[in-house]
Amino acid sequence: MVLGSLLLLAVLLPAGVHLKRNDASFQPPSDSERPSEAQIYRPVLQHSESIPPIGTYMLKNKLGKPCIKATVGVEYIITEKKMWYFSLDPSRVVTSGRCDDGEAVLSLTLPDNAASLLLYFKKEKSLFYVTKMMAHVSPLPVCKGCPNKTYQGLVDHEKLFKTADGRSFKCKSENLLLMSSQLQIKLVPVQMQAFTLSRGQYGKEIECWADFNKRVIPIIIGATVVGLILIAGLTYLFIKDRRRQGYDSL
Repeated sequence: MVLGSLLLLAVLLPAGVHLKRNDASFQPPSDSERPSEAQIYRPVLQHSESIPPIGTYMLKNKLGKPCIKATVGVEYIITEKKMWYFSLDPSRVVTSGRCDDGEAVLSLTLPDNAASLLLYFKKEKSLFYVTKMMAHVSPLPVCKGCPNKTYQGLVDHEKLFKTADGRSFKCKSENLLLMSSQLQIKLVPVQMQAFTLSRGQYGKEIECWADFNKRVIPIIIGATVVGLILIAGLTYLFIKDRRRQGYDSL
């Protein structure tokens, strides 16, 4: 009888229908086990200024030879009712660009295009310089309920960091660039070289004026103070000697 019932059940069940085991231990996948949506990277603005981390970025031409090298710390300064700050993280930066005979572009970009900095180099006779800079940053809103906003700007038709070909521009002092009414870019420190890079190494360093003034002005002031002291001392001895001669004549 049992065998006949089973055969009858097998005949009556339509094809493709399966018996489901009634297992109380079976549970659907939880939210944590389900694949989550990809998170979009957004910079977080800070209330206070800090020293930006320094990164070294290299770009090669079509032949695989280094054509741009830059060692720089980059800080974005945003004006939104007050001052906000964001430093570029070298570990997240993607380096790209292009290199031609007389023009080159270095692009530093964060994931999801959250921020970028582009430097346009130009070679003119025996000199190179940065003729244009573009920047943007799309941070998290600075307050709860504030709308998403992108801050961007550029500096154009300039001759920034002008240096002899085959040498590198170097500046330990900060370089503050006004990109727009709401965005400034601070580069500190900075060393860069374009077009001619022997084995990817920096050439002889050309010191910026700010560093030169910081180094030379204290020397000049010190020398001036010493000179004034010597003049005062010699004047005192001269007057004292004249008075002594006047007493002897009496």
